[in-house]
Amino acid sequence: MQYNVKTDVFEGPLDLLLHLIQRLEIDIYDIPMVEITEQYLLFIHTMKELELDIASEYLVMAATLLAIKSKTLLPVYEEEAEGALWEEEDPRDELVEQLVEYKKFKEAAKYLQEQERDRNQYFTKPPSDLAVFHDGEPPALAELNVTVYDMLGAFHKLLRRKKLQKPRTAAVSRQEVSIEKRMDEILLQVRSRQEPCRFEDLFVEGDKEMLVVSFLAILELMKLNDIIVEQRKNFSELFVRAKGGTAHAGC
Repeated sequence: MQYNVKTDVFEGPLDLLLHLIQRLEIDIYDIPMVEITEQYLLFIHTMKELELDIASEYLVMAATLLAIKSKTLLPVYEEEAEGALWEEEDPRDELVEQLVEYKKFKEAAKYLQEQERDRNQYFTKPPSDLAVFHDGEPPALAELNVTVYDMLGAFHKLLRRKKLQKPRTAAVSRQEVSIEKRMDEILLQVRSRQEPCRFEDLFVEGDKEMLVVSFLAILELMKLNDIIVEQRKNFSELFVRAKGGTAHAGC
């Protein structure tokens, strides 16, 4: 009964070729195909004699090396084309390109492994509870360059909450409201309050279409500089106030 053994010494034919090139101290850009092919085939024959399983990709590479070797042994012809000297393409170029790229990735993988080992020597401190330093008063609102992405994030959270609160049965009714009309309603609602209004309080009623109209109306009011959107700190709750209004606690 045959006993086959599979080895994982090399990760593939390119890994084996790179090993042979380094061992023989060969210039990767000027590979002597006769010598490297003989060394590669010697490895393949040794694997067979030891009854080790050889992946098909190793045999494909062996055939490729033999083909390149046969081309390099042929005489090189130089022809003159359109007044310029033309040389045949080196058959080793494609193999060299593959080896150079493989070497880059292998060195990068080795570097990342070393970084992982070094990082494992560090021990991080768990986050501390800073509640004891809190004076109990919320920080004042400030304009922290609220972007459209912040607005979209807040609107996405709002849609999720509305979806969870949606009743199982509802009457279908269609009520079309223009963005201009909704802008007037929101501006009136914000101006009627002395304190900044919570962003989600502007989306109390309506279906998804109405929520989208309200959101677009808020963006348009921001563009016209009629309202200001603020937050106490990054990623915190948004507050909306009319231009020129006070900026303290929310409504």
